[in-house]
Amino acid sequence: MDLNLEGKRALVTGSSAGIGAEIARMLACEGVAVVVHGRDRARASQVAEAILAAGGRAAVATGDLAGEAEATAVAEAAAGAFGGIDILVNNAGGRRQQAADAWFDLTAADWLDTFNTNVVSAVRLIKMLAGPMKQRGWGRIINISSLGGQSTSGQRAEYAAAKGAMNNLTVGLAKVLARTGVTVNTVSPGMVATGAYDEMLRAVAERESLDGDLGAAAQWMLANVVRQTVGRVGRPDDIAFTVTCLASPRSDFINGANVRVDGGASPAVN
Repeated sequence: MDLNLEGKRALVTGSSAGIGAEIARMLACEGVAVVVHGRDRARASQVAEAILAAGGRAAVATGDLAGEAEATAVAEAAAGAFGGIDILVNNAGGRRQQAADAWFDLTAADWLDTFNTNVVSAVRLIKMLAGPMKQRGWGRIINISSLGGQSTSGQRAEYAAAKGAMNNLTVGLAKVLARTGVTVNTVSPGMVATGAYDEMLRAVAERESLDGDLGAAAQWMLANVVRQTVGRVGRPDDIAFTVTCLASPRSDFINGANVRVDGGASPAVN
């Protein structure tokens, strides 16, 4: 199926590795000119160069979205690369490396930093890039959330709460941009095999005396932690496929939605 994405222009934040990089690659395969973003220019350039080598179009914008000045520079560089941005994928996020998992061990600074990194950074780019989309009468804003945003365990509470806020942001913004041609949707991944996932598996393998067997650690996680209805861990291309579909002009009847891509892990009805 032709997704009618040829000639569109996208900024994918946090796309120098992992899920973001796969989103950038898949959009480029559909004919989208992609701006790869990260804080490390060398890593972002590697992703862009791979896209160019495959016959796609790509540029690089670097900067920390947690600050107003750098976020503005990223938005301006992205818009300038191909003459505008039609598709904004807010994928950049995370939590403080040193942040505790237990609720009462989290500091106020942990909460503020995580909300800034996940929610306010997305708001900064939306405020700068949504206006031109509205003027052109077409655009896509896709926010990458998390299963934890609607089904939290109580651990990593500040991250789950920030992703819950992003889900709410999506619904509210979709209403604000009603009938403008700009849709706003959320994609909520479950457990996905990325570099951080491998680190977690190594810790599980050591704790559960699995002799360093990461495959066994993955099965242990599926049986004891995630409890999916699909018997494999998610891959970055699972998330990228969903984002690419939502970015398509063919998806204009999907708006304000939260699409779970979690292998059936959520216990919620929606």
